[in-house]
Amino acid sequence: MSTTMRRCAGALLAAVLVTAAILVHTGHRVEAAAGVRVLPLGDSITDGFNVPGGYRIDLWQKVVAGGYTVDFVGSQANGPASLGDRDHEGHSGWRIDQIDANIVNWLNTYQPRTILLHIGTNDIFQNRDLPNAPNRLAALIDRITTTAPAAKLFVATIVPAGSASTDAQVRSFNAAIPQIVQTRANAGRQVYLVNMYAALSTADLADGVHPNATGYSKMATTWYNALLAVPGSLTDGGTPTPTPTGGPTNPPTTPPTNPPAGCTATVSLNSWTGGFVATVRVTAGSAGTTGWTVSATLPAGTTVTNAWNTERSGSSGAVQFTNVSYNGRIAAGQSTEFGFQGTGSAAGFTPSCVAR
Repeated sequence: MSTTMRRCAGALLAAVLVTAAILVHTGHRVEAAAGVRVLPLGDSITDGFNVPGGYRIDLWQKVVAGGYTVDFVGSQANGPASLGDRDHEGHSGWRIDQIDANIVNWLNTYQPRTILLHIGTNDIFQNRDLPNAPNRLAALIDRITTTAPAAKLFVATIVPAGSASTDAQVRSFNAAIPQIVQTRANAGRQVYLVNMYAALSTADLADGVHPNATGYSKMATTWYNALLAVPGSLTDGGTPTPTPTGGPTNPPTTPPTNPPAGCTATVSLNSWTGGFVATVRVTAGSAGTTGWTVSATLPAGTTVTNAWNTERSGSSGAVQFTNVSYNGRIAAGQSTEFGFQGTGSAAGFTPSCVAR
């Protein structure tokens, strides 16, 4: 081959390689541009210890089935084929301070719209200055909201621990989170509490620390419900188109039954000696809601100490919980959730709901 031909062939090969690189890079950017960027952020529970992919597997399936287009982002990647986007920022063994040391770089690199934060488990299991763990979490939240003020930050209470003594430390840490979140939400920051502790029990743990497959699935459902309750966390606007799950079906022989007008409220409790966390689900009737108020009478000796995703009136006896700006409007048949923590017992707590 002549020198000229070799030069031409080399130039052609270089052009092909550059073109291929551009196509690969462009493909990555198209993925990021096409979907709402969601950053799963935390430790090995976000990574998916015991079940690679963890809660992200079922969360991805729910998001896709709901007709949403998202782009999970992060420097880490793992999970099975059923997880369509395996990127995340879950680091096994990491504490709050280690996430805090890296978060600015990650936020600037991936620019997420939505952040799912579950962190603090390793602070407890490593016994890292536990009295100041809530302060470290607050500092991390402040760094996130300052660096990415337009992002919607969902902060989860951490899942239970298998050991009773360690679980007491988990509950103590979790008890501080609602007030941390509410203070920042009141200041206009886009921070939302997710009561993950109440979603799982010790039966949902594989090893006393990490969820099993059932536990991760429950986490996915809890994340998804929280995302649905906050407009703009999964979409740029508009209504998603649900993904079809099968072929055409025959129309029903009888018309479907619409939910009644107004709204209903149901409660699930996670209780321990001397205290509890209540998660209340508000479901809209056939007309939907533009706002709602849930009322109930607490048993004697019971006091509400914290509440999230709601405005509370009263702390004992007759209490009311009203929607906040982002969860009052509920489509017909759809739901949103709020929660509160209290001392005493909530046994027999029976809420009623009035829609506006």
